[in-house]
Amino acid sequence: MELPPLTIGSRTARLPIVQGGMAVRISLSPLAAAVAEAGGVGIIAGSGLTADELAQEIRAARTATSGVVGVNIMVAIRAFKELVQVAIAEGVDVVIAGAGFSRDAFGWCREAGVEYVPIVGSERVAKLSERFGASAVVVEGYEAGGHLGTDEYMLDLLPRILDSVSIPVIAAGGVVTGADIKRTLDAGAAGVQMGSRFAATIESSASDEFKQMYVNATDADIVLTKSPVGLPGRAIRNPLTDRLAAGDYPIIERCVACLKDCGKDYCIIDKLVRAQQGDVTEGLVFAGSAAARINDVPTVRELMERLVAEWNAATSGGAQ
Repeated sequence: MELPPLTIGSRTARLPIVQGGMAVRISLSPLAAAVAEAGGVGIIAGSGLTADELAQEIRAARTATSGVVGVNIMVAIRAFKELVQVAIAEGVDVVIAGAGFSRDAFGWCREAGVEYVPIVGSERVAKLSERFGASAVVVEGYEAGGHLGTDEYMLDLLPRILDSVSIPVIAAGGVVTGADIKRTLDAGAAGVQMGSRFAATIESSASDEFKQMYVNATDADIVLTKSPVGLPGRAIRNPLTDRLAAGDYPIIERCVACLKDCGKDYCIIDKLVRAQQGDVTEGLVFAGSAAARINDVPTVRELMERLVAEWNAATSGGAQ
């Protein structure tokens, strides 16, 4: 048997694996292009980039692969419209959007022939997305890394989302192995979205220190932390998350007004960029609940081949 392809509207990837769009500056063109070239859906994280930077990343990915390439942009950021329109102009295949709901984006993408895929955490939002013309939805469970929009686990939420829509449902949260992919597809998902596992790959634009935090993490190291976005975030424990838990918020040295609504407890974009650049003491290292099961930093091709082999083993009754 072979893993089934994933079709999102008019685009089809050979493997049902969507690489998560991890901001800030983790999921850039090297990672997205490598995933697309290996048969998955490669995603560039647009949040935190300028319009020019996003255009350059899309062009670089397009030069490196003819596979399916998309962007992930948070609705919560002020530059959402500008970045989506840049992505459309640069010819991306898919736009994925979470941390909010934009009715306008459905129309922008439909007019341009670009597939639009909202991230949802409830049946109501999934139904609304289908009614407005979504090509698919990503159902993101409580296990996911970064900002969380639900307190329900993915496999508990997935059946209800599947019952509520007829478009493809891509499941995210806690998926790091081929056996995880099998369980999720067996539960009815058309595909999976994997973030944390791809953050710790050679092609990820995270710093080596960031990737090592994943390799070294234990279950006890994965914590929930407060974000000025207004949603809880899941990260790997470090001195910064300890400070945030104690209510000792770092001073905002320079506000770039990146969010439409910000609690201004601290500057999250500064802390995410710090971690991406290697400061894993004062930076914020977002990660999913399954990050403790990540023990190495392979190339994307090695990882994709491993995922397929693990799926085959699980399908034939091998180790889970």
